[in-house]
Amino acid sequence: MKRTHLTAAVLAAVAFAAGGFLVGRQLQPGLGKAPATAAASAGERKVLYWHDPMVPGPRFDKPGKSPFMDMQLVPVYADQQGDAGVRVSAQLQQNLGIRTATVTRTQVASSFDAIGTVQFDERLTEAVQTRVNGYVERLLVRAPMEYVRRGEPLVVIYAPDWLAAQNEYLALQRLGVSQDLLDAARQRLRALSIPDALLRQSEQLGTAQARFRIPAPVSGVVAELGIREGVAVTPGMTLFRIAGLEKVWAVAEVPEAQAVRLTRGQKVKAALQADPSHTFEGELKEIVPQVSANTRTVQARFEVANPQGRLTPGMLLRLQVAGPATSRLVLPAEAVIRTGTRAVTIVRRGDGSFEPRDVQLGADLGDTVEVAQGLNEGEQVVASGQFLIDSEARLKSVLGAMAMATAPAAPPASAAGSASAPAASAAAATHVGDGKVERVTAEAITISHGPIPSLKWPPMTMGFGKPNAKAFADVKPGDTVHFEFREGGPSDYELLAVTRKKAAQ
Repeated sequence: MKRTHLTAAVLAAVAFAAGGFLVGRQLQPGLGKAPATAAASAGERKVLYWHDPMVPGPRFDKPGKSPFMDMQLVPVYADQQGDAGVRVSAQLQQNLGIRTATVTRTQVASSFDAIGTVQFDERLTEAVQTRVNGYVERLLVRAPMEYVRRGEPLVVIYAPDWLAAQNEYLALQRLGVSQDLLDAARQRLRALSIPDALLRQSEQLGTAQARFRIPAPVSGVVAELGIREGVAVTPGMTLFRIAGLEKVWAVAEVPEAQAVRLTRGQKVKAALQADPSHTFEGELKEIVPQVSANTRTVQARFEVANPQGRLTPGMLLRLQVAGPATSRLVLPAEAVIRTGTRAVTIVRRGDGSFEPRDVQLGADLGDTVEVAQGLNEGEQVVASGQFLIDSEARLKSVLGAMAMATAPAAPPASAAGSASAPAASAAAATHVGDGKVERVTAEAITISHGPIPSLKWPPMTMGFGKPNAKAFADVKPGDTVHFEFREGGPSDYELLAVTRKKAAQ
């Protein structure tokens, strides 16, 4: 019974103490709030300062809303200092939509698409010539690009120079001379390029023939018509040029970056640009060894089968060039931050922190890009929200773009109303400008300034870091000032001197 009364008394005392503490907190709102730099109780993380991740330079000694962005300030904890990575709270990751992707190894075919123009296959083109003096007695094919079939007569030529040699041969036949003499006479007729069909006709009729027809050597279209009816012809004169259509060329302009992936014998699937339902099979036959200086492209000739003659010169074909599949390490293209001189990805480490890493990229594969060096299979990279983490990384000098070393203390500011000019540390270059002071804190001064010619800046409002909290104590919001600053310091741009031009009206 005594033990029961004792336990009840202890519980009542604890409840009374807790109630008194809550009443005290309600009466004194400031009670219980420790400074940002004070030591935290056991089990709690020590907050060093608060900052805006999008404008990481200025630091604040208490939480609240950012004066630069429509967002709350983010704390920076003591256990984050000295860590090579960057930590972002889970809530902030969710609010900003930070999304990660996995670096994977996949089979990628070195195929690409190109547009080709149909041309005649010059290897199938035949020239029709005559080897005798005469004239065109009758023209049977009268227009260019007319389709002809193999063996179809093209023209009737009258050649009087062949009459004498034929009459001599026929006379020897009538005299019944030896076979040796007849064979010698026949060889003379062949040397004059008299066709065998014309000679057989002369033997059958018993009289010399001077008119003969020239047939088409191949099936195709008349690509060139060099004569008209009644004109004279001479030996070696090209009468027709016939282009075969059993196979055609599809000539494509391939960028030189993709031309290195071309090899003779690669298969290609072609489809009509006007009607993709009509497809054709082809093969890469020739790569013209010349790069166009204007377009930086290489001509590739693909031989495409055209058994039904649907393809004619000038048509456009969409070519899909197939290549061998290779295993490549890839990541989403959106996960790469390109600075112009290098490529950076934000890698999520096993402990949940993030670190930037330089990578060497390979071929661009559309939505993905090949990783040549810098990442391993299975690593997690940030695919969206990289710039928030990159901003935090710059704050911690992980990327080496900003120095986090604390600036040396400057001497006390001069008397009120006079120009404030603390001793500036050595810098590569200094810049000057004129503007109006918008806000003054212990860490930075926000100035709405005009153009900065030395940096090619347009007019803007931005914060400039102070070398120390006591610098420029006479500068107040609304002052019109002439200021000098340098690149560097915790805020990226640090003030060296601020001179008030006139008081605010």
